[in-house]
Amino acid sequence: MTKIPTSRLDKLLANMGYASRREIQLLAKNGRIRLDGAPVPRADERIALTPDLETRLVVDGEALDPLPGFALMVNKPLGVTCSHKEAGPLVYDLLPTRWRRRDPAISTVGRLDKETSGLLLMTDDGALLHRIISPSRHVPKRYRAHLARPLTGTEGALFASGTLLLEGEDKPLAPAELEVVGLQEAILQVHEGRYHQVRRMFAAAGNHVEALHRESVGGLTLPADLEPGAIRRLTQADLAAIFAG
Repeated sequence: MTKIPTSRLDKLLANMGYASRREIQLLAKNGRIRLDGAPVPRADERIALTPDLETRLVVDGEALDPLPGFALMVNKPLGVTCSHKEAGPLVYDLLPTRWRRRDPAISTVGRLDKETSGLLLMTDDGALLHRIISPSRHVPKRYRAHLARPLTGTEGALFASGTLLLEGEDKPLAPAELEVVGLQEAILQVHEGRYHQVRRMFAAAGNHVEALHRESVGGLTLPADLEPGAIRRLTQADLAAIFAG
């Protein structure tokens, strides 16, 4: 039988970014933290971290934020950087303010460059993050590219060959699959995550990517109704789909 983990209430809420432990103690003392409808008078009380706690625990009239160990999908807009430090709009700015103070922190699962839009995953679960990005997992990623010049018809064989060397590297790329959509539009599915990989692949084929959008990671596809800049929590079915792709 799996043992259910527990945590002191003040430690849990402080790590989730609500406030300092001292402030959480005052919230409890003033009846502003409720469990199953009843006030929790002591913030040092240990509580079971069951999945339903998010619906049972209420802080200042609001249901509890997601417990540690969750994941998100983001429709990353153009012009937003996957960084904590660079100038300009950051992907972390899309998160609710309180979520940016969490410990463990929410991190991006890999990166999309500033001029690439589309499906970006985020999580506070380090083990999950490494499972997704691990080369041994071969989780595919699918991109839609709009190109500066018409395709020549040779790109598919080149990308699938397993012999393509990117400039400055000495290890060939793993085979990738190209689907031609139009004269200057293609979908490319890659199984690695090298720096600016898709852009550099088309550059190696004598072309230039003018617009790039990631449509899927594994078997998880960006929903059509998720607007740019919007975030959505992943379900267990979503997580399973990533590794089923």
